[in-house]
Amino acid sequence: MMMDIFSSFDPGISNINSNLFWIPMILIPFILNLTLWILPTRMFWLSYSPINLIFLQLSRTSSIHLKGLSSLVSPLFIFMILINFMGLIPYMFSASSHLLFTLSLALPLWLSLIISAIFHSPSSFMASLLPSGAPTWLNPFLVLIETISISVRPLTLAFRLAANMSAGHIVLSLVGLYSTTALFTSPSSFILLMAIQTGYFMFEVAICSIQAYIFCLLISMYADDHPV
Repeated sequence: MMMDIFSSFDPGISNINSNLFWIPMILIPFILNLTLWILPTRMFWLSYSPINLIFLQLSRTSSIHLKGLSSLVSPLFIFMILINFMGLIPYMFSASSHLLFTLSLALPLWLSLIISAIFHSPSSFMASLLPSGAPTWLNPFLVLIETISISVRPLTLAFRLAANMSAGHIVLSLVGLYSTTALFTSPSSFILLMAIQTGYFMFEVAICSIQAYIFCLLISMYADDHPV
């Protein structure tokens, strides 16, 4: 049963042809958005609403002063939603449930903010490691704690997304296994389990959208530490 539960997280491919699998996972969201650049269709306005939402959030933080960040995070939000939704398709590999995918997004974004802050104003960046008004004898410990806190941000960002996506898919797999068994043993239990699975699937759709929003929200909040 354990192999059945976690089989949705296994791409079932070898190291030789792994690139042939990951490339379509990245290209599909871009193919779906090709029509957005042609004419302002209904799909355009539907996709523009979440972009406007995340851009409004970015305008409330210091990230609005960083040129190019809003143009990067806004399409990233749509990309994350599409990847999360693709993982809900039955027998579809969930890319956002793997640290290889989430860390490859979180680490470059976090590192780019750190490098930009250091080159923009090294003194302001170093000063941000020490809270104002702290006792002198606590300064070394506070700097160490703040440095560790900033260093683990990409890990927590990647783990949060992967863990939430994995938990939802595991529950859906468990309910699906029991539903398959109940189909031949207890029709009444099968109907109940299908109702539960349908409700949880709708809940998981909301979770996918929320997690994509939280991912981009935390990136914008990390940008608040960037010297202006």
